[in-house]
This record gives sequence, structure tokens and C-alpha cells, in this order.
Amino acid sequence: MLRKIARLFVIKTKFEAFLVIYGLGLGAVERGVHYMHQYPGFGGKLLFAVCPIAVFMAGARILESVERNPGD
Repeated sequence: MLRKIARLFVIKTKFEAFLVIYGLGLGAVERGVHYMHQYPGFGGKLLFAVCPIAVFMAGARILESVERNPGD
């Protein structure tokens, strides 16, 4: 039973990977907006810029891990 539940959290296709990356991106931008309100000025803008960069790095790793041709 635990294996069936665990399979729900496995990213199998590129479409699923893009959905996960999109969700991560939305969360990163939301966090960046909070940083800009909490730390006005250059510090907030710098923290805002770092949030999406982390998503780009994670997104590349997620897309790398998805199998290119699952039928082969």
C-alpha cells in the first residue's frame, strides 16, 4: 500500500516536470515579493533575484532526471 502512495509522487513525464517547475516558480516569486516588502532596497531585490535562480537550477535537474523516451 505504501508503494502505491509513493508512486503518486514520482515524476514520469516532461509534462509533469513542467507542472512541478511551474509550481516552484510561482512559490519562488511569491517568496521574493515577501522579501522585497520585508527588506526594502537593494537587499530585497537581491533576495528576489536569487529565488527564481534556485528554481532554474532545480528545474534543470528535474528535467534531466525525466526519461527522454519512456517507450524504449
